[in-house]
Amino acid sequence: LLIQGFRITLISLPLLHAATVTPTSLAPAQAPAEPPDIETEALAVAGLADLKSARDRPARVAIIADTILAVFDHYYYRSRRIPYCAKRAFEVRNWPEMAQLSRDRLAIYSRSLETFAPLLSAAMPQVPDVRGLWVEIEAHVLSAIRGRYEADLAFAYLRSVRRSVQLGEWTPVAYAGSGIKAGSPPDETEVCRRFTSTFPVHIDTVLSILEMVPFAVPFRDLPADAGHVCAEFNAAIAALGCASGDIVIDMVDAGFFRNRGCYLIGRIQAAAATLPIGIALLNEPGGLFVDAVLLDSDDLQFVFSSTLANFHVTAERYHGLAHFLWRLMPKRPLGLHYSTIGFNHVGKVAVMADLRAELSRPRARFDFALGFRGTVAIGFSEPASHYVLKVIRNRPTANYKWEVFPGVPAVLQKYKIVHESDRAGSMLDNVILDNVRFEKNWFAPELLTELSLAASDAVKVTGDIVMLSHLIVQIKVIPVPEFLKTATPAAAQNVLINLGNCIRNNAAANIFNRDLDARNYGVSAIGKVYLFDYDAVEPLIGVKFRTNAGREDGEEDVPDWFFETGTVFLPEELLPGLRIDDPALRRFFRELNGDLMTVDYWDGMQRALLRGLVPRVLAYPVSKRLKRPAR
Repeated sequence: LLIQGFRITLISLPLLHAATVTPTSLAPAQAPAEPPDIETEALAVAGLADLKSARDRPARVAIIADTILAVFDHYYYRSRRIPYCAKRAFEVRNWPEMAQLSRDRLAIYSRSLETFAPLLSAAMPQVPDVRGLWVEIEAHVLSAIRGRYEADLAFAYLRSVRRSVQLGEWTPVAYAGSGIKAGSPPDETEVCRRFTSTFPVHIDTVLSILEMVPFAVPFRDLPADAGHVCAEFNAAIAALGCASGDIVIDMVDAGFFRNRGCYLIGRIQAAAATLPIGIALLNEPGGLFVDAVLLDSDDLQFVFSSTLANFHVTAERYHGLAHFLWRLMPKRPLGLHYSTIGFNHVGKVAVMADLRAELSRPRARFDFALGFRGTVAIGFSEPASHYVLKVIRNRPTANYKWEVFPGVPAVLQKYKIVHESDRAGSMLDNVILDNVRFEKNWFAPELLTELSLAASDAVKVTGDIVMLSHLIVQIKVIPVPEFLKTATPAAAQNVLINLGNCIRNNAAANIFNRDLDARNYGVSAIGKVYLFDYDAVEPLIGVKFRTNAGREDGEEDVPDWFFETGTVFLPEELLPGLRIDDPALRRFFRELNGDLMTVDYWDGMQRALLRGLVPRVLAYPVSKRLKRPAR
């Protein structure tokens, strides 16, 4: 079942509505049926065909609103099939298809808008009160979606269409004003299946958990895997001092699919203690097996990191799911949990709500982000915030390292490419917003001055309002040089280990950062290292790796590579470029990562990528693995 390549030929809007299956009618692990075969463009054209001949304004409003809702249904229906396609790809071990599905899941929303918005814009009636017309359209849509589980997402899609047509301001969806109830936390149990046991947890309970998601491929040795998982559960419960009484285990009734793996996610409740659960499944020749059991919130948080591709989850109740994950991993803001399960636009609303809540605290305001001032981006944050925000400068500072600045749109496109990539556990995701409005008193004066002067194309100050034509939001990390200033020797070495892994994982994801400066890498709250600055990233397969090795000191002739076009990189310059000041730490990095400083390593990675090989990304510590997969 492939999302890529669907061809859509449905003609009538009533047929689409009749065929649409909303999440409330789906069984927990039941895939939606094959979607109607119609192109978004054909659907929009058919829906808007009678607009010009409509007899009055209410008729035109109804046509526009019904078409917007039909196009949304089409987008949403296709997007919800993707997790089930991912499940199938996992079962048949089609790893390239899994990677393609990740790209499709991220791009399907914007593709729908990019196709539909120009058609609607061209068909929109010319009226003097455009804002009033949109109020009427929104009222019609709200009436149609009331009672649907995904009503908030449908309303967000409507607002996205309006912004695309009017090039209007990005604002969080006003759920209270729309009548859509989104303020109270949803019932987390709506996404869970409950298992009960006494201590010690019985193997039959674990067998039921492992068989919860029906797979089309068998386990290699299900009883042995259940025994391993059972032992891990009981050891962790005993370590909490809860080795008696009843045990309650709530498991999300769905599979979490990404890359080459599947996860079963839940929690153990024993007495007053709660443990998160992450059971990592792999599918290798011979069948399924449990590769790891994660019972620590930080380990699970890294699995769900925004630095990895989004999960494909065969569950429909996304609000309950996001809140359940937030309870398991409270260090991650709620908005990022929505994004991690593929609901990026609901995540944007939650991120904006987080930011506004943070700025509502007494004396809270944005100031320059920790670390050096960026040559391309201006980074800023509220000191206690979970986030760092960025605006791209009109032109780079005098410290810019490259000959030609590609321009603001090209830099933003690089951030978008990273967002739509498999970030391999080593690149921060980006929430990219257009036309954002903030209050002027939220900014420190010096920051606002630099934004107004150095990024005047993107930042406009009008009265008490600051408008930003673009805004990049990332989770906050500490730049590596800043972290090393106060780190213990053991913590510093751990960061350098993770820095080397970060560079390797980026390479495996076909990402090369030609500005291999440690100031572009940050340390997270759980001690992992991520690349967060993307103005100098490009596909690895296009880079030319050369060396000066073998040249005699004092040779005056110019090396052949000097005349080559494109990006040329000398791996032996990697360590000096990182700017690690401490000699002992430089030696430590070289001992661990000597191969990164050779042409052979980079050429080998390029060959693997060109062959279409999908790299294995291990998103949990090796120590958590129960056994190594057979090769």
